[in-house]
Amino acid sequence: MCGIVGIYLKNKKLKNKLGLYMSKMIDNMSSRGPDSAGFAIYNEENSTCYKYSICFGSLNFENLKKDINRKFKNSKIKKYSDHAVVSTKIKPKNFKEFLRKYKDVTLVGYGKAIEIFKQVGNPSEVVKRFKLNSLSGTHAIGHTRMATESAITTDGSHPYSTGEDECLVHNGSLSNHNNLRRILKKDGIDFKSENDTEVAAGYISKSLSNKIDLKDTLKKGLSDLDGFYTFITGTRKGFAIVRDEIACKPAVIAETKDYVAIASEFQAMAHLPKVSSAKIFEPEPGIVYSWGRS
Repeated sequence: MCGIVGIYLKNKKLKNKLGLYMSKMIDNMSSRGPDSAGFAIYNEENSTCYKYSICFGSLNFENLKKDINRKFKNSKIKKYSDHAVVSTKIKPKNFKEFLRKYKDVTLVGYGKAIEIFKQVGNPSEVVKRFKLNSLSGTHAIGHTRMATESAITTDGSHPYSTGEDECLVHNGSLSNHNNLRRILKKDGIDFKSENDTEVAAGYISKSLSNKIDLKDTLKKGLSDLDGFYTFITGTRKGFAIVRDEIACKPAVIAETKDYVAIASEFQAMAHLPKVSSAKIFEPEPGIVYSWGRS
């Protein structure tokens, strides 16, 4: 049992409220996943730069920062707990190559808009450490984890990102992830954990790289991904949700003229403005729902 949440702002005037809304959504899902938490924030403040979200763990941050600044001039680095976001015009191939010499540093996600943070611990404490309530953006997805199929580690926490500006959170389990992992590895997808959700993220990334749009990718996944699940997947343009055709994993959607919110349980959205007058519904099994700009 895990908790998943997401919010997409139709009203861009609410951009500065995104982190506040999201922090309370994650906090209210603590009961579904007390082991770890994570979230992805989409914010295109400077679309000419790439943003690399890294987890440096116990490594000396100041030494890492100096090394990055020596290697990549005019980079901006912002520290959040044991994570940092590096903003630079350096292309992903070059930045990933630079990180190879740091065995204890993990690239959590990258893109022109996405920033990803995740950590072991009670979700309410995790959002405080990363100061989520102060972050702004256009949309976000989050997760609270109850570990079942892999260890309680940062690498085992959601969201998972295996492509530029892409990420996935998941409530449920996949039965064919080992076979899919082998296939995707041959296709060049790199995995950092044994978690089944990362395999689903890799499946989505591979499909999107083949110019199949998100909605069609998730539709095809209904036949290719075996198991019980509810997915929320994010891209630079927006997000989407899909439940498998048996739909034993819960989800509820609240939509107003200002936002669309998704959660495993309604309690995660009870604090949102004017939610009492929102259109509230449960997503149908095997149907992809998506929101965002074209």
